[in-house]
Amino acid sequence: MVYLAFGTNLGDRLANIRQALGSLSPAVEVELSSAVYETPPWGYLDQPSFYNQVVRAVTDLSPLDLLDYLKQIEQRLGRVETFRNGPRQIDIDILFYDDLEMETPHLGLPHPRMEGRAFVWVPLAEIAPNLVHPKLGKTAAQVVSELDCSGIHPVSS
Repeated sequence: MVYLAFGTNLGDRLANIRQALGSLSPAVEVELSSAVYETPPWGYLDQPSFYNQVVRAVTDLSPLDLLDYLKQIEQRLGRVETFRNGPRQIDIDILFYDDLEMETPHLGLPHPRMEGRAFVWVPLAEIAPNLVHPKLGKTAAQVVSELDCSGIHPVSS
């Protein structure tokens, strides 16, 4: 079981997320999806707001193969690498892969930069409020209760 985060702030944001979700099959099967949330930019603030969504899915791919698969989807959908936290057509991150904890040069699990990022935790807590982050020792709902979630709201589709 994996939890994946989707983010976009360029072009038709809702279409970008829907297209990315539609590209996951057959290697990744979505079981549950959060609402899509509009969120303020994080890190680099001089850019449009983001749409973010988190899904729970299943896959037979190994963590590194899954990462490669997701990066291929991003490229097919027009992702151009710019700079960290910059604008993007689509971004797909692996938040959790089962209960696995790992750190490689290409992949950290759980996602090493999710702490403090409400745009990840709000949709995650919607679909998995009792999911415990192994390093923080807190559930997703507990983490959300400690974050500033102002400016984050569901998008009506």
